[in-house]
Amino acid sequence: MTRASEYAIEVDNLTKRYGELLAVNDISFTVKTGEVFALLGPNGAGKTTAVEIIDTIRTPTSGKVTLLGMDIAKKKHDIVNRIGVLPQGFSSFDRITVRETLQYYARLYCGRKTDIDGLIALVNLMDKSKEQYKNLSGGLKQRLGIALALVNDPEVVFLDEPTTGLDPHARHEVWEVLKGLKKGGKTVLLTTHYMEEAELLADTVAIISKGQIIAKGSPVELIKANANYQTLTLQSVDEKIFEIVRKLGFKPVLINNGNIKIRVEHTEGVQQMLSAIKEGGASYLGLDVRKPNLEEVFLKLTGETLHDGHVGEERSA
Repeated sequence: MTRASEYAIEVDNLTKRYGELLAVNDISFTVKTGEVFALLGPNGAGKTTAVEIIDTIRTPTSGKVTLLGMDIAKKKHDIVNRIGVLPQGFSSFDRITVRETLQYYARLYCGRKTDIDGLIALVNLMDKSKEQYKNLSGGLKQRLGIALALVNDPEVVFLDEPTTGLDPHARHEVWEVLKGLKKGGKTVLLTTHYMEEAELLADTVAIISKGQIIAKGSPVELIKANANYQTLTLQSVDEKIFEIVRKLGFKPVLINNGNIKIRVEHTEGVQQMLSAIKEGGASYLGLDVRKPNLEEVFLKLTGETLHDGHVGEERSA
Protein backbone atom coordinates (compact mmCIF):
# COMPACT_ATOMS: atom_id res chain seq x y z
CA MET A 1 0.00 0.00 0.00
CA THR A 2 1.35 3.38 -0.92
CA ARG A 3 1.53 6.25 1.52
CA ALA A 4 -1.14 8.18 -0.40
CA SER A 5 -3.64 5.30 -0.32
CA GLU A 6 -2.99 4.40 3.32
CA TYR A 7 -3.74 7.90 4.57
CA ALA A 8 -6.65 10.00 3.37
CA ILE A 9 -5.42 12.98 5.43
CA GLU A 10 -1.92 13.95 6.57
CA VAL A 11 -1.46 17.01 8.77
CA ASP A 12 2.08 18.22 9.44
CA ASN A 13 2.91 21.00 11.94
CA LEU A 14 -0.32 22.88 11.26
CA THR A 15 -0.59 26.31 12.88
CA LYS A 16 -3.22 29.03 12.63
CA ARG A 17 -2.93 32.49 14.21
CA TYR A 18 -5.45 35.30 14.42
CA GLY A 19 -3.32 38.19 15.61
CA GLU A 20 -2.23 37.27 19.13
CA LEU A 21 -4.61 34.30 19.29
CA LEU A 22 -2.99 30.95 18.55
CA ALA A 23 -6.06 28.95 17.49
CA VAL A 24 -4.17 25.87 16.24
CA ASN A 25 -0.74 25.23 17.70
CA ASP A 26 1.61 23.08 15.62
CA ILE A 27 -0.54 19.95 15.36
CA SER A 28 0.29 16.81 13.37
CA PHE A 29 -1.78 13.68 12.76
CA THR A 30 -2.86 11.25 10.05
CA VAL A 31 -6.27 9.82 9.16
CA LYS A 32 -6.31 6.40 7.58
CA THR A 33 -8.45 5.76 4.53
CA GLY A 34 -11.82 4.36 5.57
CA GLU A 35 -11.63 5.24 9.26
CA VAL A 36 -13.72 7.55 11.45
CA PHE A 37 -11.38 10.03 13.12
CA ALA A 38 -12.73 12.28 15.88
CA LEU A 39 -11.28 15.55 17.10
CA LEU A 40 -12.60 15.71 20.66
CA GLY A 41 -12.48 18.84 22.76
CA PRO A 42 -14.43 21.80 24.16
CA ASN A 43 -15.69 24.77 22.22
CA GLY A 44 -12.77 27.08 21.51
CA ALA A 45 -10.20 24.29 21.51
CA GLY A 46 -9.37 24.71 17.81
CA LYS A 47 -11.38 21.82 16.36
CA THR A 48 -13.39 23.80 13.84
CA THR A 49 -10.43 25.92 12.76
CA ALA A 50 -8.32 22.83 12.13
CA VAL A 51 -11.06 21.14 10.10
CA GLU A 52 -11.79 24.25 8.05
CA ILE A 53 -8.13 24.39 7.08
CA ILE A 54 -8.06 20.71 6.14
CA ASP A 55 -11.24 20.95 4.03
CA THR A 56 -9.79 24.03 2.23
CA ILE A 57 -12.13 26.67 3.70
CA ARG A 58 -9.34 28.48 5.59
CA THR A 59 -5.65 28.92 4.89
CA PRO A 60 -3.05 27.95 7.51
CA THR A 61 -0.49 30.31 8.99
CA SER A 62 2.08 27.56 8.59
CA GLY A 63 2.30 23.81 8.15
CA LYS A 64 1.16 21.42 5.45
CA VAL A 65 -1.97 19.39 4.83
CA THR A 66 -2.16 16.55 2.30
CA LEU A 67 -5.67 15.42 1.40
CA LEU A 68 -6.19 12.40 -0.83
CA GLY A 69 -2.51 12.61 -1.75
CA MET A 70 -2.72 16.26 -2.78
CA ASP A 71 -1.36 19.41 -1.15
CA ILE A 72 -4.41 21.52 -0.23
CA ALA A 73 -2.46 24.71 -0.95
CA LYS A 74 -1.81 23.64 -4.54
CA LYS A 75 -4.70 21.37 -5.53
CA LYS A 76 -7.80 22.91 -3.95
CA HIS A 77 -9.78 22.76 -7.20
CA ASP A 78 -9.11 19.03 -7.59
CA ILE A 79 -9.84 18.32 -3.93
CA VAL A 80 -13.19 20.03 -3.42
CA ASN A 81 -15.07 17.72 -5.78
CA ARG A 82 -13.86 14.69 -3.84
CA ILE A 83 -14.88 15.76 -0.34
CA GLY A 84 -18.15 16.47 1.46
CA VAL A 85 -18.65 18.96 4.28
CA LEU A 86 -21.31 19.43 6.96
CA PRO A 87 -20.41 22.74 8.65
CA GLN A 88 -21.32 23.61 12.21
CA GLY A 89 -24.70 25.34 12.34
CA PHE A 90 -25.82 23.95 8.96
CA SER A 91 -28.89 25.61 7.43
CA SER A 92 -30.72 25.47 4.09
CA PHE A 93 -33.61 27.08 2.19
CA ASP A 94 -36.80 27.21 4.25
CA ARG A 95 -39.40 26.73 1.54
CA ILE A 96 -38.05 23.86 -0.53
CA THR A 97 -38.57 20.22 0.30
CA VAL A 98 -36.04 17.61 1.33
CA ARG A 99 -36.00 16.15 -2.17
CA GLU A 100 -35.78 19.56 -3.84
CA THR A 101 -32.91 20.52 -1.53
CA LEU A 102 -30.91 17.47 -2.53
CA GLN A 103 -31.71 17.96 -6.21
CA TYR A 104 -30.58 21.60 -6.05
CA TYR A 105 -27.25 20.82 -4.41
CA ALA A 106 -26.66 17.87 -6.72
CA ARG A 107 -26.97 20.19 -9.73
CA LEU A 108 -24.22 22.38 -8.31
CA TYR A 109 -21.77 19.54 -8.94
CA CYS A 110 -21.65 20.01 -12.71
CA GLY A 111 -24.62 17.80 -13.46
CA ARG A 112 -23.16 14.83 -11.58
CA LYS A 113 -25.72 12.02 -11.49
CA THR A 114 -26.78 11.60 -7.90
CA ASP A 115 -28.90 8.83 -6.41
CA ILE A 116 -31.35 11.13 -4.60
CA ASP A 117 -33.58 8.27 -3.48
CA GLY A 118 -30.57 6.42 -2.16
CA LEU A 119 -29.44 9.42 -0.13
CA ILE A 120 -32.91 9.97 1.30
CA ALA A 121 -33.01 6.31 2.32
CA LEU A 122 -29.50 6.44 3.79
CA VAL A 123 -30.45 9.20 6.24
CA ASN A 124 -33.91 7.70 6.83
CA LEU A 125 -35.95 10.63 5.49
CA MET A 126 -38.22 8.68 3.14
CA ASP A 127 -41.40 9.83 4.89
CA LYS A 128 -40.14 13.44 4.96
CA SER A 129 -39.05 13.77 1.33
CA LYS A 130 -41.89 16.22 0.51
CA GLU A 131 -41.55 18.19 3.74
CA GLN A 132 -40.21 21.75 3.56
CA TYR A 133 -36.94 22.39 5.35
CA LYS A 134 -38.50 24.93 7.73
CA ASN A 135 -40.85 22.24 9.09
CA LEU A 136 -38.12 19.73 9.98
CA SER A 137 -36.96 19.15 13.55
CA GLY A 138 -33.34 19.80 14.49
CA GLY A 139 -32.43 16.14 14.16
CA LEU A 140 -34.07 15.82 10.75
CA LYS A 141 -32.27 18.95 9.54
CA GLN A 142 -28.93 17.44 10.58
CA ARG A 143 -29.73 14.20 8.78
CA LEU A 144 -30.52 16.21 5.66
CA GLY A 145 -27.24 18.07 6.12
CA ILE A 146 -25.35 14.78 6.15
CA ALA A 147 -27.14 13.74 2.95
CA LEU A 148 -26.12 17.04 1.34
CA ALA A 149 -22.51 16.37 2.28
CA LEU A 150 -22.78 13.14 0.29
CA VAL A 151 -24.40 14.39 -2.94
CA ASN A 152 -21.11 14.20 -4.84
CA ASP A 153 -20.27 10.73 -3.47
CA PRO A 154 -17.18 12.07 -1.65
CA GLU A 155 -14.21 10.00 -0.57
CA VAL A 156 -13.74 12.03 2.62
CA VAL A 157 -16.56 13.54 4.70
CA PHE A 158 -16.08 16.35 7.23
CA LEU A 159 -18.72 16.63 9.96
CA ASP A 160 -18.32 19.57 12.34
CA GLU A 161 -20.29 19.05 15.58
CA PRO A 162 -23.09 17.15 13.78
CA THR A 163 -25.24 16.59 16.90
CA THR A 164 -24.77 19.81 18.87
CA GLY A 165 -28.04 21.14 20.23
CA LEU A 166 -30.02 17.97 19.54
CA ASP A 167 -32.04 16.13 22.16
CA PRO A 168 -30.80 12.64 23.11
CA HIS A 169 -33.26 10.84 20.80
CA ALA A 170 -32.33 12.94 17.77
CA ARG A 171 -28.65 12.58 18.59
CA HIS A 172 -28.93 8.79 18.57
CA GLU A 173 -30.75 8.89 15.23
CA VAL A 174 -27.90 10.90 13.72
CA TRP A 175 -25.40 8.43 15.19
CA GLU A 176 -27.15 5.63 13.31
CA VAL A 177 -26.65 7.57 10.07
CA LEU A 178 -22.97 8.07 10.87
CA LYS A 179 -22.58 4.34 11.54
CA GLY A 180 -23.94 3.81 8.04
CA LEU A 181 -21.20 6.02 6.60
CA LYS A 182 -18.63 3.95 8.47
CA LYS A 183 -20.07 0.70 7.11
CA GLY A 184 -20.02 2.23 3.63
CA GLY A 185 -16.27 2.72 3.84
CA LYS A 186 -16.23 6.52 3.88
CA THR A 187 -13.35 8.31 5.53
CA VAL A 188 -14.92 10.60 8.15
CA LEU A 189 -13.31 13.43 10.10
CA LEU A 190 -15.66 14.30 12.93
CA THR A 191 -15.42 17.08 15.51
CA THR A 192 -17.35 16.71 18.74
CA HIS A 193 -17.47 17.64 22.40
CA TYR A 194 -19.60 14.62 23.26
CA MET A 195 -17.58 11.83 24.88
CA GLU A 196 -20.13 9.12 24.12
CA GLU A 197 -20.21 10.18 20.46
CA ALA A 198 -16.45 9.82 20.11
CA GLU A 199 -16.36 6.49 21.96
CA LEU A 200 -19.22 5.03 19.94
CA LEU A 201 -18.26 6.17 16.44
CA ALA A 202 -14.52 6.78 16.19
CA ASP A 203 -11.76 4.36 15.30
CA THR A 204 -9.24 7.00 16.38
CA VAL A 205 -9.70 9.95 18.74
CA ALA A 206 -7.44 12.97 19.05
CA ILE A 207 -8.09 15.04 22.17
CA ILE A 208 -7.50 18.72 21.46
CA SER A 209 -7.17 21.41 24.11
CA LYS A 210 -6.14 25.05 23.65
CA GLY A 211 -5.08 24.44 20.08
CA GLN A 212 -2.88 21.42 20.79
CA ILE A 213 -3.42 17.68 20.44
CA ILE A 214 -2.64 16.25 23.86
CA ALA A 215 -3.44 12.58 23.21
CA LYS A 216 -4.34 10.32 20.29
CA GLY A 217 -5.36 6.69 19.88
CA SER A 218 -8.37 4.42 19.84
CA PRO A 219 -10.88 5.06 22.66
CA VAL A 220 -9.81 1.81 24.33
CA GLU A 221 -6.12 2.69 24.06
CA LEU A 222 -6.63 6.18 25.48
CA ILE A 223 -8.63 4.91 28.44
CA LYS A 224 -6.20 2.09 29.20
CA ALA A 225 -3.17 4.37 29.03
CA ASN A 226 -4.59 7.30 30.96
CA ALA A 227 -7.44 6.17 33.20
CA ASN A 228 -6.89 2.63 34.46
CA TYR A 229 -9.08 2.97 37.56
CA GLN A 230 -12.70 3.11 38.72
CA THR A 231 -14.80 6.04 39.86
CA LEU A 232 -17.17 5.85 42.84
CA THR A 233 -19.93 8.45 42.95
CA LEU A 234 -21.90 8.92 46.16
CA GLN A 235 -25.15 10.85 45.96
CA SER A 236 -26.62 13.18 48.58
CA VAL A 237 -23.91 12.53 51.15
CA ASP A 238 -23.76 14.04 54.62
CA GLU A 239 -20.72 15.99 55.79
CA LYS A 240 -19.25 13.08 57.80
CA ILE A 241 -18.39 11.21 54.62
CA PHE A 242 -15.83 13.79 53.48
CA GLU A 243 -13.70 13.24 56.59
CA ILE A 244 -14.13 9.45 56.57
CA VAL A 245 -12.99 9.21 52.95
CA ARG A 246 -10.03 11.55 53.51
CA LYS A 247 -8.82 9.52 56.51
CA LEU A 248 -8.69 6.45 54.27
CA GLY A 249 -6.33 8.31 51.92
CA PHE A 250 -8.80 9.05 49.14
CA LYS A 251 -9.54 12.47 47.68
CA PRO A 252 -13.27 13.20 47.28
CA VAL A 253 -14.25 15.68 44.55
CA LEU A 254 -17.45 17.69 44.83
CA ILE A 255 -19.34 17.43 41.53
CA ASN A 256 -22.59 19.17 42.56
CA ASN A 257 -24.65 19.81 45.68
CA GLY A 258 -24.31 16.85 47.98
CA ASN A 259 -22.65 14.50 45.45
CA ILE A 260 -19.01 13.47 45.48
CA LYS A 261 -16.81 11.53 43.09
CA ILE A 262 -13.85 9.46 44.29
CA ARG A 263 -11.14 7.89 42.18
CA VAL A 264 -10.39 4.30 43.24
CA GLU A 265 -7.32 2.47 41.94
CA HIS A 266 -8.45 -0.99 43.04
CA THR A 267 -11.88 -2.59 43.47
CA GLU A 268 -11.08 -3.35 47.12
CA GLY A 269 -11.00 0.37 47.79
CA VAL A 270 -14.71 0.70 47.04
CA GLN A 271 -15.66 -1.88 49.66
CA GLN A 272 -13.21 -0.33 52.12
CA MET A 273 -14.88 3.07 51.81
CA LEU A 274 -18.43 1.75 52.01
CA SER A 275 -17.61 -0.26 55.12
CA ALA A 276 -15.94 2.73 56.80
CA ILE A 277 -18.91 4.98 55.95
CA LYS A 278 -21.33 2.46 57.48
CA GLU A 279 -19.22 2.04 60.61
CA GLY A 280 -18.94 5.83 60.93
CA GLY A 281 -22.71 6.24 60.94
CA ALA A 282 -22.69 8.41 57.81
CA SER A 283 -25.33 8.22 55.10
CA TYR A 284 -25.81 8.69 51.37
CA LEU A 285 -28.78 8.34 49.04
CA GLY A 286 -27.24 6.30 46.25
CA LEU A 287 -23.99 5.18 44.68
CA ASP A 288 -22.55 4.42 41.27
CA VAL A 289 -19.31 2.62 40.38
CA ARG A 290 -18.12 2.79 36.82
CA LYS A 291 -15.08 2.26 34.68
CA PRO A 292 -13.49 5.39 33.22
CA ASN A 293 -14.40 6.90 29.87
CA LEU A 294 -12.88 9.56 27.65
CA GLU A 295 -14.09 12.26 30.00
CA GLU A 296 -11.86 10.81 32.71
CA VAL A 297 -8.97 10.83 30.25
CA PHE A 298 -9.64 14.48 29.45
CA LEU A 299 -9.80 15.34 33.15
CA LYS A 300 -6.50 13.63 33.84
CA LEU A 301 -4.70 15.27 30.94
CA THR A 302 -6.07 18.80 31.36
CA GLY A 303 -7.36 19.07 34.92
CA GLU A 304 -10.71 20.15 33.49
CA THR A 305 -14.11 18.57 33.03
CA LEU A 306 -15.91 18.50 29.70
CA HIS A 307 -19.71 18.67 29.66
CA ASP A 308 -21.57 19.67 26.49
CA GLY A 309 -18.74 21.86 25.37
CA HIS A 310 -18.33 23.78 28.63
CA VAL A 311 -15.05 23.33 30.41
CA GLY A 312 -14.52 24.10 34.08
CA GLU A 313 -12.31 23.05 36.92
CA GLU A 314 -13.67 20.66 39.51
CA ARG A 315 -13.50 21.61 43.17
CA SER A 316 -12.01 19.35 45.81
CA ALA A 317 -14.46 18.70 48.59
